[in-house]
Amino acid sequence: MDVLAELNPAQREAVEAISGPILILAGPGSGKTRVITHRVAYLITVCGINPRRIMAVTFTNKAAREMSDRLHNLVSGSAGELTLGTFHAICARILRQDGRALDINPRYVIYDASDQQSLLKRAMLAIGIDPKQYSPQAVATAISWAKSHLLTPADYVRRGRSYFEEIVSRCYERYQQLLTESNALDFDDLLMKTVQLFRKSPETLSRYQSRYLHLLVDEFQDTNLVQYELVKQLGAKHRNICVVGDPDQSIYSWRSADLRNILSFENDYPDAKLVLLEQNYRSTRTILDTASSVISANELRKPKNLWTDNEAGELTRIVETYTEQDEAQFVVNEIERLVDLREAKLGDCAVMYRTNAQSRVIEEAFVRYGTPYKLVAGTRFYERREVKDVIAYLRLVHNPQDTVSLMRVINVPGRGIGQQTLTRLSDRARSLGISPSEALRLIAEASEKDDVPEHPFSPRTTRLLADFWMMLEGFITKSRELDLVELFDTVVESSGYQRYIMSGDDGEERWDNILELRGVAQEYRHLKSTEGLIAFLEGVALVSDIDSLDETTDRVTLITLHQAKGLEFPVVFIVGMEERLLPHVRSFDDAAQMEEERRLCYVGITRAKQRLYLVRSFRRTLMGSSNVNKPSRFLEDIPGHLTSTPGWWQEGTDKVAEAVYSWGPASTSEQTSGANKPASNGAMSDLKAGDHVSHTQFGEGVVVSCKKVRDDSEVVVAFIDQGVKRLLSSLASLKKVS
Repeated sequence: MDVLAELNPAQREAVEAISGPILILAGPGSGKTRVITHRVAYLITVCGINPRRIMAVTFTNKAAREMSDRLHNLVSGSAGELTLGTFHAICARILRQDGRALDINPRYVIYDASDQQSLLKRAMLAIGIDPKQYSPQAVATAISWAKSHLLTPADYVRRGRSYFEEIVSRCYERYQQLLTESNALDFDDLLMKTVQLFRKSPETLSRYQSRYLHLLVDEFQDTNLVQYELVKQLGAKHRNICVVGDPDQSIYSWRSADLRNILSFENDYPDAKLVLLEQNYRSTRTILDTASSVISANELRKPKNLWTDNEAGELTRIVETYTEQDEAQFVVNEIERLVDLREAKLGDCAVMYRTNAQSRVIEEAFVRYGTPYKLVAGTRFYERREVKDVIAYLRLVHNPQDTVSLMRVINVPGRGIGQQTLTRLSDRARSLGISPSEALRLIAEASEKDDVPEHPFSPRTTRLLADFWMMLEGFITKSRELDLVELFDTVVESSGYQRYIMSGDDGEERWDNILELRGVAQEYRHLKSTEGLIAFLEGVALVSDIDSLDETTDRVTLITLHQAKGLEFPVVFIVGMEERLLPHVRSFDDAAQMEEERRLCYVGITRAKQRLYLVRSFRRTLMGSSNVNKPSRFLEDIPGHLTSTPGWWQEGTDKVAEAVYSWGPASTSEQTSGANKPASNGAMSDLKAGDHVSHTQFGEGVVVSCKKVRDDSEVVVAFIDQGVKRLLSSLASLKKVS
């Protein structure tokens, strides 16, 4: 097929410019994935480039899978040797193949965030630092920052400027020692050590530079310093570097992403060609204009003139509720209204928020109304206890030096090996200068030979430790003969883990999760025994929340704005559009952070295809603190002709706010002294927005609106403690406060 046929002029220009560096600034919904995919297809089918000589880097496994599927349709499966994946996945393969130049054993395991925390706590305790005094999470963040800036422990020691940085440098050094003992790398190591490999071994770098004639990088605005260095290293010889991104969607500075990488690309590559993708295919004109009005206030950006041939569509709905409970109620009611009218399906709708803490009230509303939903970044599948346990067993089979996995499962199921024994094992290993796994092996070997033990364990404990090691060695032997699924079944059954799981109260549910993991293992069954285990462990280590998002189920998606990047939905609700929340209070004293908050809002808005709701509450209780927040400053940037307010939710809110602010102790004392006068049904029609009323159940409140409904009146009241309620005057028994 003609790979250029479906492209607009700008997209076609980006695909055909194959020589030298090129910067493609792609607005949201402008078809950047299509451009990257068609560019690869063009290189292969038109230019005759061997797929083996092309590397395409994405930022999520999900994006890589989508690109692979599209390429399969474009080039009929001839892109098999193409290098396609995330930075982390590609670097993991490079280190497994060539890492010995850095003394990296190819059987290394990859530690995720929870593994890193476990090992870091061990490191802190080993050097006498109390994890309760210094947060392991804060120390881990500092170490991650250091690695993202290519700082080794020695480098970090030299730059120490504060006592906390001195603490971090000591933890960092010991943490790296423990990683080495465990033959493990964390996520940041995968990138940093690849750069170090290329610096230490020019011949290795030269081999990769010669191989990759073309390098394509997606989401370039989200690269950090080490990723940019990798791009420069790999592309230095041929300089056919194509980077695609949008400075207006750079929202990951907290992950050390550096916006300057894309803003300065033309300075680093003066001969770079610039192509702007400005036509939006996703959103209505109104949504696109709303997004443009919000982002245009930023200064650190490259201006683009986004446009679309799509219809104007619905106005952006600005919705103001009284409390976060009412906010959630509005979202649920509006989604059900759209579904009832067949204007949307549940799966078309997404609710987005700035912080994970906001999801609680929203979840409660969906549960209360029985509306199906899926929460992104709840307890991740691969973080569930039983899943991590089975993976830990398999990681030990692959790499017996894996200390974190050893400590996790050596007594799961219970074998009588307690914490005191594990502490002694660790102390014994430290005194010998070896890993706990190696110390365990020596104990087992001595036990088999009936040698006099040179360790602090009783004969019974020695036998328990030896039995575990012998079981593990049996699994290792079988791993060379069995395929991955057969090995999986053997480990789960022979370790006693299946019986252990099924004996619990929630055994069936946990066993279902293990069977789900077995289903993942099935995908690697076609590989040779050891290859399948390596690929499986690498795959589960690098998976993310978004990678496992099931977009086929008909459920509402609840997701943070950061995680929503790269997704799109016909209907989007952004809740919490308030000062101190979006923008977040932490950005108030930092102009660069405030611009990132604006970009985050822009990303959320541009996820919407047909309908957009920007929702705020007048009063919000979050993390134990109740506050009255001002509307988000981003709402003020949206021109009035682009917005509407849906019905009673915002009607009279100025009067409500005015009344609530003035509602003080004096007013309360007047009410309790007999100032309340019952309002008859006939007089109820005289109520108006701003009137003070009281109710026997809901307490004191302010009328938001009052309108005729058949032979009755519907009164909407914002109660101080109970939120907004809709009541029929004939049944409400409201008392008007004079």
